Amino acid sequence: MNVLVVDDDVVARMMLMHLVDSCGSHAIVEADDGADAWRQLEAGLRPDIVFCDLRMPHLSGLELLQRVRHDPLLAALPFVLVSAASDSATMDEAAQAGASGYIVKPFRHDDVRVQFERLFPPADAHNASDADDANDEAPDAVVRRLGIDVERLRLYLDGLARQLQAAQAGVAEGAEGAEQLARLRAGCSMLGLHGAAAALEQAPLAAGLAQAQAAVMRQIERAARA
Repeated sequence: MNVLVVDDDVVARMMLMHLVDSCGSHAIVEADDGADAWRQLEAGLRPDIVFCDLRMPHLSGLELLQRVRHDPLLAALPFVLVSAASDSATMDEAAQAGASGYIVKPFRHDDVRVQFERLFPPADAHNASDADDANDEAPDAVVRRLGIDVERLRLYLDGLARQLQAAQAGVAEGAEGAEQLARLRAGCSMLGLHGAAAALEQAPLAAGLAQAQAAVMRQIERAARA
């Protein structure tokens, strides 16, 4: 797999390249900012996926993403933004621009690995996903039940995905943690993700959170096609 890694910070770029390399046998191309990446893409570079820093001089990651999405030859390119920003406004802007994924710095091996697994699942993973999602509601059914449109459903799903991502970084102890998990289960149930809600009641918790996160991302993809 050909992977383009874009970051103006050479240390961060080398670290991200190392994490990408540890996720499989990949040919890695680097770019020192968005402008450099765009020159390479215009010259014919066709990576299978891009990992790109959000804030860079000359051409930011968001501006590069917007150019990619408006180019007919590149529009479908999986594009993962990497940033220290974890606020909802920044994440919403990335989602609206068409980001395929979002990793919050400081990133870890698992953060990068999950993006590969989510964006390039093997055939048997698709079959397992179908089984796990058998009891989930289709997006159009959720829309009718809640009396909202698909765009509002996608916003709710994006928000739930961010909450699950934050929970994977650590769930609070005691009553606060129990309340946090109860809110996540209620959110999954409200949005028709009954398998995800059940996963959050199982041990180990880390596996349940990862399963729920994957279910939400699949529902986001289904909602985008609705």
